[in-house]
Amino acid sequence: MTTTTAAGTTKAARPLMILVAGPYRSGTGDDPLQLAVNVGAMNRAALALFRAGHLPVTGEALAFPLLEAAGSTELGDAVYEEIFHPVAERLLERCDAVLRIGGPSQGADRMVAHARDHGLLVFTNAADIPAAR
Repeated sequence: MTTTTAAGTTKAARPLMILVAGPYRSGTGDDPLQLAVNVGAMNRAALALFRAGHLPVTGEALAFPLLEAAGSTELGDAVYEEIFHPVAERLLERCDAVLRIGGPSQGADRMVAHARDHGLLVFTNAADIPAAR
């Protein structure tokens, strides 16, 4: 899935669709500022992957609009539980890899386990992901 250029640079044979999985609620006490910090970390990791030629995705980017449309009123309510992690798991079915970032997170670890169960690539360091050509 990688090639080495004449200059010795390793590149992915094609752009990968990579789910960025990291903590969202873990360790935040559901504080909106801390939640935003966690989303920001995932978005910055996604931007780096995009700039390396890949298609990064986060479950949050898909889940948030659905939660709003479905009428979720607070983190952890029934609508949240119906949508938040299941949307990421469905998204993962379309991905080539997962990049696990950040600290402890049962949800992110769930995405990594799901990826491994389905034979997807799992990275814990963005530097290990070759740029796409």
